[in-house]
Amino acid sequence: MARAALNGETVIAEAARLVDALGPTSLTLAVLADSLGVKIPSIYKHVDGMPGLQRGIMLNAKRELAHALRRAAVGASRDDAIEAICVTYRKWALAHPGQYPAVVHAPVPGDDADEQVSRELIEILFKVLAGYDLHEDVAVDAARYFRSAIHGFVSLETSGGFELPNDLDRSFARIIDNLAAAFAAWSCT
Repeated sequence: MARAALNGETVIAEAARLVDALGPTSLTLAVLADSLGVKIPSIYKHVDGMPGLQRGIMLNAKRELAHALRRAAVGASRDDAIEAICVTYRKWALAHPGQYPAVVHAPVPGDDADEQVSRELIEILFKVLAGYDLHEDVAVDAARYFRSAIHGFVSLETSGGFELPNDLDRSFARIIDNLAAAFAAWSCT
């Protein structure tokens, strides 16, 4: 990569690519600088060291996932919307196994950018849940149930936690079906 093309966006994009390829714990400033063809001090001109790099990866990952989920949910409602966002969530996580852990954390209090993108992510789910007439506290409970089920499956899958020979797609489809059934039967009391 030409040094003139180096900016904060390219540095974070390359770091995200490396995290997906090598795993989150393998990313160092030295590895990133080598991949970009620069010296480590050049990285500091564009991000605030590893904390700034990790924050940039997290923000971009949350934005990218929110965009994918929003596209998946457009025009769908209830069971179709649940299926669309579940499938999209899983595909995104499998395509970005190194970045995936960064999207599941609650926003850092006082970090306006993190709070905004995290709010965008959860609002997509709240809109889908509204199709089941789930609102306010009940929607929060349903969102926690949804996130627990999907994150549990996806985190086990991306970390190699499933060894049994049964078809993972079939198992995932059953989770989707059960989520949809649960939301349809969810009591608002």
